[in-house]
Amino acid sequence: MSQFYNPKRSRNWNYGGAKWKLSRSKIDLFLECPRCFYLDNKLGLKRVPGFPFALNSAVDFLLKQEFDTHRVQGTKHPLQEEYGIDAVPAQHPNIDTWRENFEGVTCIHHDTGLTVSGAIDDLWMTSSGEYIVVDYKATAKEAPVTDLDQAWHDGYKRQMEVYQWLLRHNDLAVSDTGYFVYCTGKMDRHAFDKVIEFDVVLISYTGKDDWVDSTLHDVKTCLESDTIPAASPDCDHCTYWYARKDIE
Repeated sequence: MSQFYNPKRSRNWNYGGAKWKLSRSKIDLFLECPRCFYLDNKLGLKRVPGFPFALNSAVDFLLKQEFDTHRVQGTKHPLQEEYGIDAVPAQHPNIDTWRENFEGVTCIHHDTGLTVSGAIDDLWMTSSGEYIVVDYKATAKEAPVTDLDQAWHDGYKRQMEVYQWLLRHNDLAVSDTGYFVYCTGKMDRHAFDKVIEFDVVLISYTGKDDWVDSTLHDVKTCLESDTIPAASPDCDHCTYWYARKDIE
């Protein structure tokens, strides 16, 4: 057994177990491939994980530290000033829990009984008392990312909408407009000099969370079934395993 990957998890972490929750990433997995979702959450057979993006985690951590400084002082961050955003980092008593992996914002969906969760990056508050969901993103490209027009950005948008849905189900007044703090590592420098410089832009997105409820009903139906769903035709994981089976 590999020391890095154990495909089977404890029953407590599977659907019906005491520690199982439907995370934001699991919802996205269901939309990506119901078969992989079912194998993971019903049968406890996890996908092989990708490599962790440690640099992204470092950027996330530093951004949180930076915004927290202004949160304590009740002042605007320079990025909020630059973009003319009528908001400051929110001072909510649950902010630390809501940003914690494996904790996050949680609620029990009334119709299905599913416990839904998601860990946000940040939360801002407007002068009118509305909360704004904020997500941090980091990458490295020749030009800074300034929009969300690529197909793979759809997952980012769903992520934002799930967070908005969760916070509304925690009785918060949440703005439809959220923001991505997008940090793009500059690749046009002539020397490293032990420093990576970033272009940092704020990208607004107007979310619509009306798809979440119906998706949760579909998730519940999937989990309650005794039949493994068909694989998504776009699932690279399933395509690989079917191709491997053909040659073994």
